[in-house]
Amino acid sequence: VLARVSSRLQVLEKGGPFPQVILPQFGGYWIEDAEAPVGTPTSSDSSFCEEEEAEVLGPGGGGGGFGYRLESNSTARAYRKHFLGREHINYYCTGSSLGNLIMSLKHEECEGQEFLRIMLRSKTKTLHDRIPLEGLPQLPSVPQIAKLLCDDVTGLKFNPVLYPRGSHLIVSFDEHEVNNTFKFGMIYQKFGQTSEEELFGNNEETPAFAEFLSVLGDTIELQDFKGFRGGLDVSHGQTGSQSVYTVFRNREIMFHVSTKLPFTEGDVQQLQRKRHIGNDIVAAVFQEEPTPFVPDMIASNFLHAYVLVQAENPCTDHTTYKVSVTAREDVPPFGPPLPNPAVFKKGPEFREFLLTKLINAENACYKSDKFAKLEGRTRAALLDNLHDELHRQTQATLGLGSVTDEDKLENGGHGGLLESFKVSLQISLGKKLKDHIINSVQLLSLSDSVCLICKQTCALLSVFFFFCSEQKSVDIISHSQEGRSETSSNPSSPEICPNKERSVSLRSFSSAV
Repeated sequence: VLARVSSRLQVLEKGGPFPQVILPQFGGYWIEDAEAPVGTPTSSDSSFCEEEEAEVLGPGGGGGGFGYRLESNSTARAYRKHFLGREHINYYCTGSSLGNLIMSLKHEECEGQEFLRIMLRSKTKTLHDRIPLEGLPQLPSVPQIAKLLCDDVTGLKFNPVLYPRGSHLIVSFDEHEVNNTFKFGMIYQKFGQTSEEELFGNNEETPAFAEFLSVLGDTIELQDFKGFRGGLDVSHGQTGSQSVYTVFRNREIMFHVSTKLPFTEGDVQQLQRKRHIGNDIVAAVFQEEPTPFVPDMIASNFLHAYVLVQAENPCTDHTTYKVSVTAREDVPPFGPPLPNPAVFKKGPEFREFLLTKLINAENACYKSDKFAKLEGRTRAALLDNLHDELHRQTQATLGLGSVTDEDKLENGGHGGLLESFKVSLQISLGKKLKDHIINSVQLLSLSDSVCLICKQTCALLSVFFFFCSEQKSVDIISHSQEGRSETSSNPSSPEICPNKERSVSLRSFSSAV
């Protein structure tokens, strides 16, 4: 720690001009190069792509029409867009070489051509494709269709979903990582500040900082606030009286402004402030004067990306903002790209660029190693529960079994990655406890049963605490964005494709989805 602080002080002693960002002494971060070739950087994952223009710039979207695009996993919304409420059929497969699978099929016609749209869900990913139907007198079997998308899968035995609300459960699973609410840290850095204690110790909101906050959003009173609160207290004033909030392209954003969070006299670390900003994934840093920021200044397991904004000629008719971006080395690049030079005039275009950059930054951070592992475990648990629920409900529909309220899948409106993880953990814990109670009563004494159940429960909880054990804050998962606006899902009955003769060419695929 002393070596890092000494290194920062040496930079200041050399005198200006100072860069906005300096890489840490021991690496671990990258800085976006404004001189890189023009083009929106995105993740190497092909499913991580831009939203359609109609959604980004359509009426009520909140965009100003400057062309800055939000990057998202388009596959997560594909079922709602192409299947929900339309004629299609869903299948579930038990015990394939890839584990449980869920497939959706839909016949389409476009410009005189027939296509089959397919979604195949496994524990690791969702495959989405559209293939033309020509050349064969009939459709291939469901296992054959599955092998078109994943040719190495074996042990395929599909059953149709015969549950009227099956589509509701499937769309909830697909959208478990879709996030329409965001919370970002907002840190004020004075000239020469080189430690988190100095950053979190700032209480003054200068006119230049207030001007910048007005660009981000509206200053709101937290008491009885009805919008997305981002973990802030709206009842008892324990997290301050005001904050900055905005709605941008149908997404709610709450900023954790360091100077508006409670200041505690005598607390050098200002844990009340770090408790919120340290649990954010992305933070903006406002620099009123040219001064270097080092991304490891703030000790946090969650903060993965920073957007630096430096004011020039503040509070004048010629206010401009210089922007720089840094993120941890396992975070993929994200757009929109910085222009060269990366300087914006104060106005709606700068606001659109900055908010788009912050949202894309958080989505990219979820692909870092730590969050990707968490997402993998969460997805696997949710898929298995979806499969089990579709099977139970199908059996009940056929009169072959019954479904009680406690067995129903709690797979309703999700609020992003960590909220989904908590749901999957609750489901797993509930099932483990129930199964062990039933099995252990016949085999063990009561005391032995309780002991065994506790051991299994602790094993499950250890998965949860593995991810957040290093956090000091008791509400470390507050950044899961509780209270998010739930996207409605219109349930549709399982629907069978028309019994028409189809032709299919297994040689030609169309990836235009």
